[in-house]
Amino acid sequence: MDDEYAKLIRRMNPPRVVIDNDASEEATVIQVDSVNKHGILLEVVQVLTDMNLVITKAYISSDGGWFMDVFNVVDGDGNKIRDKGVINYITKTLERDASFVPPMRGTVGVMPSEDHTSIELSGTDRPGLLSEVCAVLADLHCNVVNAEIWTHNARAAAVVHVTDDSTGCAIEDPNRLSKIKELLCNVLKGNNDLKTAKMTLSPPGFTHRERRLHQIMFADRDYQRVERAELGKDKSSRPHVTVLDCIEKDYTVITMRSKDRPKLLFDTVCTLTDMQYVVFHGVVHTGRMEAYQEYYIRHVDGLPMSSDAERERVIECLEAAIERRASEGLELELRTEDRFGLLSDITRVFRENSLCIKRAEISTEGGKAKDTFYVTDVTGNPVNPQIIDSIRQQIGHSILQVKNSNLSPKAPQETTMSFLFGNIFKCRTLQNFKLIRSYS
Repeated sequence: MDDEYAKLIRRMNPPRVVIDNDASEEATVIQVDSVNKHGILLEVVQVLTDMNLVITKAYISSDGGWFMDVFNVVDGDGNKIRDKGVINYITKTLERDASFVPPMRGTVGVMPSEDHTSIELSGTDRPGLLSEVCAVLADLHCNVVNAEIWTHNARAAAVVHVTDDSTGCAIEDPNRLSKIKELLCNVLKGNNDLKTAKMTLSPPGFTHRERRLHQIMFADRDYQRVERAELGKDKSSRPHVTVLDCIEKDYTVITMRSKDRPKLLFDTVCTLTDMQYVVFHGVVHTGRMEAYQEYYIRHVDGLPMSSDAERERVIECLEAAIERRASEGLELELRTEDRFGLLSDITRVFRENSLCIKRAEISTEGGKAKDTFYVTDVTGNPVNPQIIDSIRQQIGHSILQVKNSNLSPKAPQETTMSFLFGNIFKCRTLQNFKLIRSYS
């Protein structure tokens, strides 16, 4: 009955979207009003980031059963959104009275669709792992059409879309799928994998690939830091996360300061949502180098965080969410005619030249391959330019482009953080807040 009543309320109060190019000189302002429900903030942010829009500011409020968000967005070049087609798509998508992202199961799995078979992988990261995976898939006559690979804290996760090389369709033969699973698991296990390597078919239904990667790495507990040498690491690049209690208003307050990058807001909101927290109020602001996020949250049961262990875990998970997609290493972009075995050949060249792939985005469209790799040497340090020149000679200078020079920007100046909603909640003294823990 409660569920039916909630549906009735949503039908009576459909979402409303206003897109304004005059309210700000620097960005397009998008305002979304809707009946509140768990996950709606993630749904809105996901639609905007999937359009490759950059959210420069956000103001979030969802008290009293009503959700109202204001986003300042620009395109990838930093300009306002002028394209009528993009504006209409955003409006129609956000005003649709349906969930954009269905609930995801907490397991990792493989499921054929009509177009491709979606494979999910997780295991211990090591140099050459992606090359070995691609070689196995090529030997099994599986063509990789799209893929995304993340590594973090010595763990690796991937969502790979493959087709049968002979038919161009999804692989449906159970015996063949079982063989793929067996061989990939052997590759993922390696020699000293203390955790279980996993390879399965994606859960039934639509799966947002990047959200799924967060879920896979979260299930693999990549937020638990491993012992490793920190010499040479730029500590200024580490996110700064704090958790405090707003006792007067029964909220837990989370503040985050980190280097700004695309899809940062999606990554943190995705993690909070999948950990079953609700953002009631929030402010997001990005500068030239840093991004600030501040959220007033409660658990879905309506209660704030109640233990030090819970607060510690949230801090670790948010740090991991920020770090997973961080652009570590030299960015290389491959553009060429697609062919069977291309990815296996490219990653083999990388492995033979002692490059370690930290993150990768693989896509094919219209017979063209567009792949982006973030690489370091096997020790995690910047790659020798001579090695890159040698690899480009082998592959082709026009095919493989260097997109950045791996130069670290100057460390941002320290900025005093304040509670951006301080005047709203009128917390009279700092004694209303209990500082739990801070990382920098």
